[in-house]
Amino acid sequence: MSKKKLWLRAAASAAVLTLALTGCGGSDEGDGATTDKGGSASQEQDKGQGEEQPEEEKGGGELAAGEKATSEFDEDGTKVTYEIAAQKVDVGTAEDTKKLVSDPKKAAGLVPAVAHVEFTVKDGGPVADYPDAGREIEVYADGQRGTILIGASDDAPGCEKSTDVKDWKAGESHVFCDTYMVPEGAKELTVQWAADRDADPYIWTFENS
Repeated sequence: MSKKKLWLRAAASAAVLTLALTGCGGSDEGDGATTDKGGSASQEQDKGQGEEQPEEEKGGGELAAGEKATSEFDEDGTKVTYEIAAQKVDVGTAEDTKKLVSDPKKAAGLVPAVAHVEFTVKDGGPVADYPDAGREIEVYADGQRGTILIGASDDAPGCEKSTDVKDWKAGESHVFCDTYMVPEGAKELTVQWAADRDADPYIWTFENS
């Protein structure tokens, strides 16, 4: 996994939000942290490669809002099977952008989109602390990956901080969120999650009315 516990602690305690200007037509300026996993809405099929695996083991695919997916995940050396469901995406306004971004001019035309994803430990664990699974959430707007806004979801209603989760056992659920900047007026938002950068993502679609 590419994300380290030290990074999580630093991000959680950051006093100033940093807009990572990649994607959504932004520049590469700034020192924000992003993760380009190359998620794709299309899924390749494996033909003639031995016995067919159960669908849940293949990973990836399109799901309805709130529909659950099951995936194994490596939590810093601990193998955990999660049940994952994207519940909703809360889209903000241009006024919200002014409050969240230190330099609103760099985020002109963008608004925050907060993805709420519920994770349930189905098997494995327990996860001692600082679970990483929620850090793999991505938001796309009309097919284009948004720009992550580090730390903006920590105090959002209905969202939990991964830094507060300790000794996570099977059967327990937590809702983690990530905030991405997306073009104002985007028609379709998708929440994507994959266990690693080489896996096909699970994709939940939400209409932005």
